[in-house]
Amino acid sequence: MTRRAFLGLGSNLGDRMAHLSDAVATLRAAGDVVAVSPLYETEPVGGPADQGAFLNLVVELATADPPRRLLERCQALESDAQRVRLEHWGPRTLDADVLFIEGESVDEPDLTVPHPRMWARRFVLAPLADLAPDLVTEDQVIAAGGAVVRVGNL
Repeated sequence: MTRRAFLGLGSNLGDRMAHLSDAVATLRAAGDVVAVSPLYETEPVGGPADQGAFLNLVVELATADPPRRLLERCQALESDAQRVRLEHWGPRTLDADVLFIEGESVDEPDLTVPHPRMWARRFVLAPLADLAPDLVTEDQVIAAGGAVVRVGNL
């Protein structure tokens, strides 16, 4: 059964645009990408105070992949970008998260869907609203924390 799923991608280390472009190209190669949101530059949430700004976007998929497979795809994207996990919420070449899967709810130690913090993060909700205004209202975007600036498209 094919359903809508949304992945959040962000980068604040190295060539941010290249990391995001490569990740989206890898997702497109699987044939299930429906749309890619505009890019947003956003302030980091948590982690060290001196880390740089993020570029963030959301990718919409029409997929039959189960939640665990989507997590594996996200982890493979991070690995391809040579992400190194040195500190919680620290700088990263690529962060890839499963945000939402239509009709799915998962609560496992390493996977929670919908993403447990997405409703509090403007850097997730703004690009998600661009692709799925039926899921995210303008009031929810405004109520979420963090500054975001739309900076164009990938």
